[in-house]
Amino acid sequence: MTQQDPNIPHPHARDPRLLAMARDAFLPQLGDAFAVAVARYDDVMFDRAERAGASQLLFLDGMRELRRRREEIAARFRAQLSQAWQALETGAPLSAEAALSSQAGGLSLVAEHELESRLAVRNLASVVLRDCKPVLLRLDRRLGWIAGGLELDADSNPIGPEHIGVAVHEAFATSELAPEVRLVLIKLCERDLAATVAKLYETLDLRLVREGVLPGAPAARTQAQPARANDPQAPDYGAWGEAAGEEYSPAWASRFMQRWQETRGAMQQHGFDPADGAGAPGAGGSGMLLDALHQLLQQSREMRGGAEQVAGGVQAAQSAQRPLSQREMLSVLSLLQATPSATLSAAIGDEQESLSQRLKSEVLSNASQLGMDPSSTSLDPKDEDAIDLVGMLFDVLLDERDLAGRPRELIGRLVVPFVKVALLDRRMFVQKTHPARRLLNALAEACEGNQGESAAERTLLAKVEEIIHRLVAEFNENLAIFMTLEEEFRDFLEQHRRRIEITERRAAEIQRGQERLELARSRAEFELASRLEDRQLPQAVAEFLRNPWQHHLTLALLREGEVGDAFVESLELADGILEEMGEAQRHIVGKLWLQNWQPGLRKVFSSVGLHGDAADAAIGALHDTLQAVADARPELEKPLPELPAVALPQPVPVEQGAIELVAGTDTLDFDNADAERIRTLPVGTWLDFIDKDGRVQPGKLSWVSPISSRLLFVNRRGVRFCVASAEELAVMVRLGRLRMHVADDGAFDSAMQGVIERLDMRAAAPESATLH
Repeated sequence: MTQQDPNIPHPHARDPRLLAMARDAFLPQLGDAFAVAVARYDDVMFDRAERAGASQLLFLDGMRELRRRREEIAARFRAQLSQAWQALETGAPLSAEAALSSQAGGLSLVAEHELESRLAVRNLASVVLRDCKPVLLRLDRRLGWIAGGLELDADSNPIGPEHIGVAVHEAFATSELAPEVRLVLIKLCERDLAATVAKLYETLDLRLVREGVLPGAPAARTQAQPARANDPQAPDYGAWGEAAGEEYSPAWASRFMQRWQETRGAMQQHGFDPADGAGAPGAGGSGMLLDALHQLLQQSREMRGGAEQVAGGVQAAQSAQRPLSQREMLSVLSLLQATPSATLSAAIGDEQESLSQRLKSEVLSNASQLGMDPSSTSLDPKDEDAIDLVGMLFDVLLDERDLAGRPRELIGRLVVPFVKVALLDRRMFVQKTHPARRLLNALAEACEGNQGESAAERTLLAKVEEIIHRLVAEFNENLAIFMTLEEEFRDFLEQHRRRIEITERRAAEIQRGQERLELARSRAEFELASRLEDRQLPQAVAEFLRNPWQHHLTLALLREGEVGDAFVESLELADGILEEMGEAQRHIVGKLWLQNWQPGLRKVFSSVGLHGDAADAAIGALHDTLQAVADARPELEKPLPELPAVALPQPVPVEQGAIELVAGTDTLDFDNADAERIRTLPVGTWLDFIDKDGRVQPGKLSWVSPISSRLLFVNRRGVRFCVASAEELAVMVRLGRLRMHVADDGAFDSAMQGVIERLDMRAAAPESATLH
């Protein structure tokens, strides 16, 4: 139910004049823009046909269909938007999601091309929403205000992108278009309508302000980017916790800098300053975070190995060693990149070994291949930082992500290239949109939990292997290859995500159909039981009601629901037969049994596969049985002929390995507050399901049943693996088998958070010893 917006100052009556003004300012102009666009698409279809190859005929047919139905398509677009607006005017805004899903009926699943079409219009909506979010937030409030103080959102705003997407879908719904042609048309609408819609939003928003509709509603604010200091290519962080540019704001950075300052202050009180000899990070500037990371790494190394080095006289020897130059470092790393050593490969597969220590050892030992004496060379502190950070980052990534077998090996091959990136461009650690970290995020997403169990997953892993092979083979010192490969792989991964979304939608459609089937069966069983209660019926009549009639009633409920004619007629048929049965038991003679129910009986028997003479024989058996009861001649009762084996669709089995639910919630203890929180989880929320062996599987809330209120969760492949009530899930929370999934900004940022935590733990141990 739509509620009054609590942010609106006070209740407001619906304003028909302003509603009409808003409607006339938006709907006709958008309808005209759509009609003009569609009028051009037949030429686009012709151009596509010329270069479509095997699909040429499909686009030519599409061109002819568009010319034939152009006016109908435009009219359907306008009608859908008008319907949504009228719902707003009545005070009961229409749900865009419900409108888009309402076309599926009966037992049949939504076809894959239909799911593709729905996804395409949802993508259209997301593009418009992304470009117009600030003005749409204002319009939600202003339109809700003039509609009587309603609370509108993306799903209920009748002129919002979601409803525009529904209108585009509905416009082409009845046209005979090939699926790929329909998708092209929706994409064209996205391209041609986005700018027009944005202008209409701004214009309408301004008109409502001039009319005095919530003039104080907040507007979108744009903040100027501060000038970069010193290094024009370096990110300007400004004050931490409020990064200057959104692209340069790793989520872990603010937490780290705050803890770093606190730790530094505490250690200074005990006579140790982590900034001694390193240069304290300033209050701002592009190097602030990197300087703090350098100091933390240096502190960690000193605490771990300083005492041993002094005791063994190593420190004096190291002072005579010269650090490798960056050119020498890159040359050694290029050797390792081309031919990784067996020991480094083994370290990648060993969770107990430190990659950073192994990397430093390999770099120094491989320096001899370039004619350098490993005993007289050392690592520059900045280069050692790069190796430590990348090594620890991959340690965390490989340990904490679901990477095993082939995926772990593939991700491990990225270690050396990423050390080279860290040497060439330290901004990788702090720049959120750096192409190297974007590529790592995408590759990790593709590999995580991917054991190649399906053809799509195997194809994805093959693409990951291809991308990594090209990176290892081609990356020298030009970072542009990361951008090229990231863009190529992102497009491929987007197709994979699209397939996952289709799988997820299909899972919801299957669950929806299954629950409707369960509901129909339950209602049919109730209607049957209420009619057979305390009745002694001949075998033929009882078998008729329990088998073909109950089956027919279930189908009627599935197809039309309780308000359908078929359901009502089925109940009347059963009641009529039972009424005649009562007359027969009272030995009324001379009645023409079942004459009024012949059409209904034929429909019932037809639904189970009895037609023609077979149906006549079944009806005859019922007639003869009633006559035998009336004549008190039970020996003359006739059984029904053998009926064809019929069965309603069976529930789809949940994928093997799914979470085993805790049953018996009536007797098990759970917290009602947990159940209530679960009921209010938004679709798209991820939870961690923990099985009896302690393995964790993330599950995404994909759909909530409007019938049973059960929640459907899918795995990362979009496959259903858990359907449960809020109470069942609350029991799992109480037993420690369900928890909120900790979201992150991608594999890179999540791993960096883990790196900081590990460094903090190292720093805390000596500090604790000092304090005690």
